[in-house]
Amino acid sequence: MNDYHWSFVRDHLPPAPAHVVEIGCGPFGGFVPRLLSHGYGAAGVDPEAPEGPPYHRMVFEKYELPRRVDAVVACASLHHVDDLDEVFGKVAGALRPGGVFVVVEWARELFDEATARWCFERLSAPTPENEKGWLRAHRDRWLASGLSWEAYVGGWGSAEGLHTGEGQQAALSRWFEPVAMERGPYFFTDHGGGEEQDTIDAGLIRATGLRYVGRRAD
Repeated sequence: MNDYHWSFVRDHLPPAPAHVVEIGCGPFGGFVPRLLSHGYGAAGVDPEAPEGPPYHRMVFEKYELPRRVDAVVACASLHHVDDLDEVFGKVAGALRPGGVFVVVEWARELFDEATARWCFERLSAPTPENEKGWLRAHRDRWLASGLSWEAYVGGWGSAEGLHTGEGQQAALSRWFEPVAMERGPYFFTDHGGGEEQDTIDAGLIRATGLRYVGRRAD
């Protein structure tokens, strides 16, 4: 997980050795290795999580938390879940009083053609490591489809059942009180997202990235 998103997560967590659960840590463990190296108690939950502790290979909805936790983190995983309210209700119930929910997400409905073309122009030459990247795959599928970008990306999002950023924010507001929320880069954040942010500020592309921190609404 890159430094751009890690710095946001780290800055909004309670101090170590707080206990943190990550939803959707993925096959490489997400933030869990960094959390552990910074002295946190951490667990990662994902059907494709690495084997062995501190990971749990399952969807978060089926994960039985052994105790209440100080923070829950989710990075680019919530737009995939079946029921946002089910997940957010479980998160709210898992947090200790004063605990935080730290979210890094994106608003797929803002991924317009100008933003897509800007992204596609910045794709590096294909290599065995990056030739199957999701942006490259969408560029190729869109060009082959003959559809407008809006029709293509809208059909893809609907077919995959992906939640919009607006839908995620609405569900978050039903369960949490916001502590911090910002919009910004999402696609090219490995080196800090500076060029993407500059282009957003110039009004040439949309800010599709969503970063949010909330506390349980009691």
